[in-house]
Amino acid sequence: MKTIKILSVALTILFSASFAQTTNWKFDQSHTQIKFAVKHLLISEVTGNFKKFDGTVTTNGDDFTTAKISFTAETNSIFTDNEKRDAHLKSDDFFNAEKFPQLKFVGKSMKKAGKNKYKLTGDLTIRDVTKSVTLDIVYNGMTTAWGSTRAGFQLSGTINRFDYNLKWNNLIETGGAVVSNDVKIICDVELIKENQK
Repeated sequence: MKTIKILSVALTILFSASFAQTTNWKFDQSHTQIKFAVKHLLISEVTGNFKKFDGTVTTNGDDFTTAKISFTAETNSIFTDNEKRDAHLKSDDFFNAEKFPQLKFVGKSMKKAGKNKYKLTGDLTIRDVTKSVTLDIVYNGMTTAWGSTRAGFQLSGTINRFDYNLKWNNLIETGGAVVSNDVKIICDVELIKENQK
């Protein structure tokens, strides 16, 4: 009897999994920001963002722990509200936007880390370097507006720019760096549900 029950549960799980709906999500470009921040002269913070980006997210139903994520941003679209600084960031001292026109992120796993919290691990490629990073995610919820279902998230984390060959560095008289090695990543993301299959 016990064996029959176990077999029945296993078959139910397998049956449910085989018919799980795949949900496609797209980034709402108007309500998503891909931002970063770095320390300047160790006393202030400079922020910027990428104006052009795209990506896809697929989940089983609305279960974001099953998310498959692929994202790209155009390095030539970097914007810090200073033309001279933006040109420098696009040069070979940093992103070399001409040779490496995109940075890429491919999600590998998304795990629950508490109420409305996740840990997203994936491969981040900048220039010709790919490294694994883990980002903290706060899930802001889901709602229906303008005839579509939307989900909101905030992502945050820190990378070392030297790990990705963004190695330009100048020192001030006291020995401190003009630009910090650590770069904060802060992304506000709104996804729109496209369809279920």
